Amino acid sequence: MRYNDWEPIYEEIVKDFGFNRKRDDEAARVASELLAYKRRKGEKTVKEEVEELIRGKRVLICGNAPCLERDIREKEKEFDLFPVSHTYVVIAADGATSVLLRTGILPDIVCTDLDGIVADIITANRLGSLVVVHAHGDNIAMLRKVLPALNEHVLCTTQSEPLPNVHNFGGFTDGDRCVFLAKEFGALSIELLGFEFEDEQVSERKRKKLKWAKRLIEDIL
Repeated sequence: MRYNDWEPIYEEIVKDFGFNRKRDDEAARVASELLAYKRRKGEKTVKEEVEELIRGKRVLICGNAPCLERDIREKEKEFDLFPVSHTYVVIAADGATSVLLRTGILPDIVCTDLDGIVADIITANRLGSLVVVHAHGDNIAMLRKVLPALNEHVLCTTQSEPLPNVHNFGGFTDGDRCVFLAKEFGALSIELLGFEFEDEQVSERKRKKLKWAKRLIEDIL
């Protein structure tokens, strides 16, 4: 997605939630500086690695709703699969990483803004998961703490204007950013597990985020 196409949506989100664009810009700058030390000369870029993983493949995106474990079991029964990673490229939305690891599935890609169980995300990264870290105004301290702990298979994203090493593929929440990522890199098909857009057990702010996620996913799919 081109930033010019995304920016009007981003401005609407900023207005709806009262976010500080300058803080988002600062987070992108911090991420860009931290990733500069991980660049590998003469090797394929992490963006190229993401494209190799996704293009032309069936992608399974796992959200972190309470239904995720049940959804995984049902999917495995449906196709007699174990694990689902034998058939799909698996992308985990933040906290879904912990659930997947617990069920014996290593996600191919993790999309996170670092508010899940960070130790599990670092573990997945060390085991082979590529991590897409989203930089925003509320996680600058976590960026400084976690990015140095991840290996070179890490990509950063922003909701604001992209910078060197920091991309904007579109998306707002961890879950819908997974979908935008899969679309950006040419997935053959996209299926969702562990998404509950009408969850009444969450806070009002979280419900508002879920409404945005639903809208964005419906628009792009």
